[in-house]
Amino acid sequence: MKLTTIHTGNFKLDGGAMFGVVPKTLWCKINPADENNMCNWSMRCLLVEVNDRKILIDTGIGNKQSEKFYSHYYLNGENSLESSLEQIGIGYNEITDVLLTHLHFDHCGGAVIELDKKLVPAFPNAVYYTTEAHWNHANNPNPREKASFLKENFSALKEKDVLEFVNEGDFIAETIEVKVFNGHTVGMIAPLIHLSNGNKLFYAADLIPSSGHLKPNFVMSYDIQPLVSMEERERINAQAIEEGWYYFYEHDLNVEVSSIIKNERNAYTLGETFLLSDIA
Repeated sequence: MKLTTIHTGNFKLDGGAMFGVVPKTLWCKINPADENNMCNWSMRCLLVEVNDRKILIDTGIGNKQSEKFYSHYYLNGENSLESSLEQIGIGYNEITDVLLTHLHFDHCGGAVIELDKKLVPAFPNAVYYTTEAHWNHANNPNPREKASFLKENFSALKEKDVLEFVNEGDFIAETIEVKVFNGHTVGMIAPLIHLSNGNKLFYAADLIPSSGHLKPNFVMSYDIQPLVSMEERERINAQAIEEGWYYFYEHDLNVEVSSIIKNERNAYTLGETFLLSDIA
């Protein structure tokens, strides 16, 4: 098995929205904001190569939206999905599977591209995965979450019949375990990767978007069920400590992988930090 971090660029979001009711005096120590209260976040994806499968987890924000749309998010950084795959010599046609944790635009924007003025799956030989509950939710969103679901990012997957629904406990390529959460959005997947060396890597998606969100009450305003998010974080953090998991952070600008611990105040916090190559 081989794991590779796929950097797809950075974007900015309001710090208050990312930390909800937590006071700025607390969160700004770990995620400094600019003069407009915006914090910079990564869109870090993951490529898992096992046997003859090349499995991409999430696809970043993509490049088919308007300049006006992207201007709201202050895209920055030198990387993109295309350039990162190109750097490791992998073409879009080589990807066999794409696991979409959920269909918010910053996670699935690169799943579909515009080709000859038509929207088509970006990875022509891949099967795409999400949960049925999330698919139904994304296609019939509540007013609060509607702006995060852009149907041009995922409708072609159903139309081209490349979409497959998975459930809690399913495995992809016998190594990626599907874990489903409902606090951030209905039916989100945060997969647990069983590594060949015996380690386990939890791709935390938007359940725990950064190492600054390890405390269960540091919940984003974007979460549609914040109390459920808190319960889910408490449960998964406890299991991670008991079983010695590593966390892979999708949105943390500085921390790629870490262990987690409980500190002297019995609060979940960052343990050791690693690069992916250190633990895989």
